Amino acid sequence: MKLRQLAAFLLALTIFILPQPAQAQSKYYAPPLSFSNAELTRRDFSGQMLRAAEFSNANMDLTNFSNADLQGAIMSASVMTQANLHGANLTNAMIDQVKFTNADLSDAILAETILLRSTFEGVDITGADFTDAIMDGSQIKELCTKASGINSQTGIYTRDSLGCR
Repeated sequence: MKLRQLAAFLLALTIFILPQPAQAQSKYYAPPLSFSNAELTRRDFSGQMLRAAEFSNANMDLTNFSNADLQGAIMSASVMTQANLHGANLTNAMIDQVKFTNADLSDAILAETILLRSTFEGVDITGADFTDAIMDGSQIKELCTKASGINSQTGIYTRDSLGCR
């Protein structure tokens, strides 16, 4: 029993003495922005640094994200009708269950992005990079029918990034 108490004491001592990674990071990085459940129609986020920002359940109709840095952003279950994501970097983003209708995803980077159950009605994906994105087979099949171009930032062909035949 004394051995367990000693182990528990040492663990507690270690936790209090050694700095925690989250505490160390808080000095250098601002907390992520949260726009969950927000009405963001016609907002202009173009060119902004929005890494790890949260946009879950948001209405982003006609919202401008052109050339924005959205790496690691969360946009789950949002609506993006006529949204402009031209040249946006969405690497490692969570974009599941998003309804893209007539949205501009041209030249966007969606590498390693989770896009499960998102819909792409009338979207422009010219030059978009979907390398290692997690998608449903039906999504890939649909996007391959309109895939063309080369991403200006990564040099990847859209068709190759989707694995189109």
